[in-house]
Amino acid sequence: MFTGLVEEMGSVLAIESTPNGIRLKVKCSKVIENSRIGDSIATNGVCLTAVEIGKNYFSADVMNETVRRTGLKNLKIGNKVNLEKSLTLQTPLGGHLVTGDVDCEGLIINLINDGFAKIYKIELPKEYMKFIVEKGRVAIDGASLTIATVEETSFTVSIIPHTQNMIVLGNKKSGDKVNIETDLIGKFVEKILLSKDSKENGSKSSITGNFLLQNGFI
Repeated sequence: MFTGLVEEMGSVLAIESTPNGIRLKVKCSKVIENSRIGDSIATNGVCLTAVEIGKNYFSADVMNETVRRTGLKNLKIGNKVNLEKSLTLQTPLGGHLVTGDVDCEGLIINLINDGFAKIYKIELPKEYMKFIVEKGRVAIDGASLTIATVEETSFTVSIIPHTQNMIVLGNKKSGDKVNIETDLIGKFVEKILLSKDSKENGSKSSITGNFLLQNGFI
C-alpha cells in the first residue's frame, strides 16, 4: 500500500526484455534507504518487488500482465520514473490509499497553463470513468492528485509548480500516456452493488445509489 506522495524521481539504468517479462534497473537514493530485497517500491504507480538492491539502484522483475496493462513497457534508458516506498503505520497519509495496481493507461489529450498551474486533460477507456469523481482522487503514474473536472471520457487535474518539479507528469506533453489507478473505495462499492451472491439469494444490499448520494459519497 502507498500514499501517492512521490518520494523521488529515479532514472532507468537498464531494461532487459524477455518472453517472460522485463527486468528493470532503476537509479535512486531515498527509496532504497533501509530497504531490503523483497520490499515493495511503486515505480510510476506500479507496485514492484525489489529483487536486487545496490548502492544507488534497485532491480525488479515486471511480469507480462503488468507489461500489458501499464506504460512500463514504453520506458527507455534514461527515462525518469516516480518512486515511493510502501507505507508503514508511521507514514503520514498525505495523499490517499494507493495499491500500486494500475487499472489502465490514460492519454494526455490537452495541456494548458492556468496562472502558475498546469491543467492536464486525460482521456480514459470509458469503463473506468465511473470511478472518476470531481474533487475525488486519482493516482497518475503513482502520484496522488485531485480531480478538477469530469467529462464523459476524460477528466482534468491541475498541478502547481512544486508538484510539476517533483513528478514525471510535469515533464509530459499532449499525446503522452500515463498509468492510472482509480480510487479503491469506488471499486469496492461497485462490487457490493453488483454482488452476484446477493442477487441469487434474493437479498438486497443496504448500500444503494441513493444511500451513497445522501451520505456524500457521490
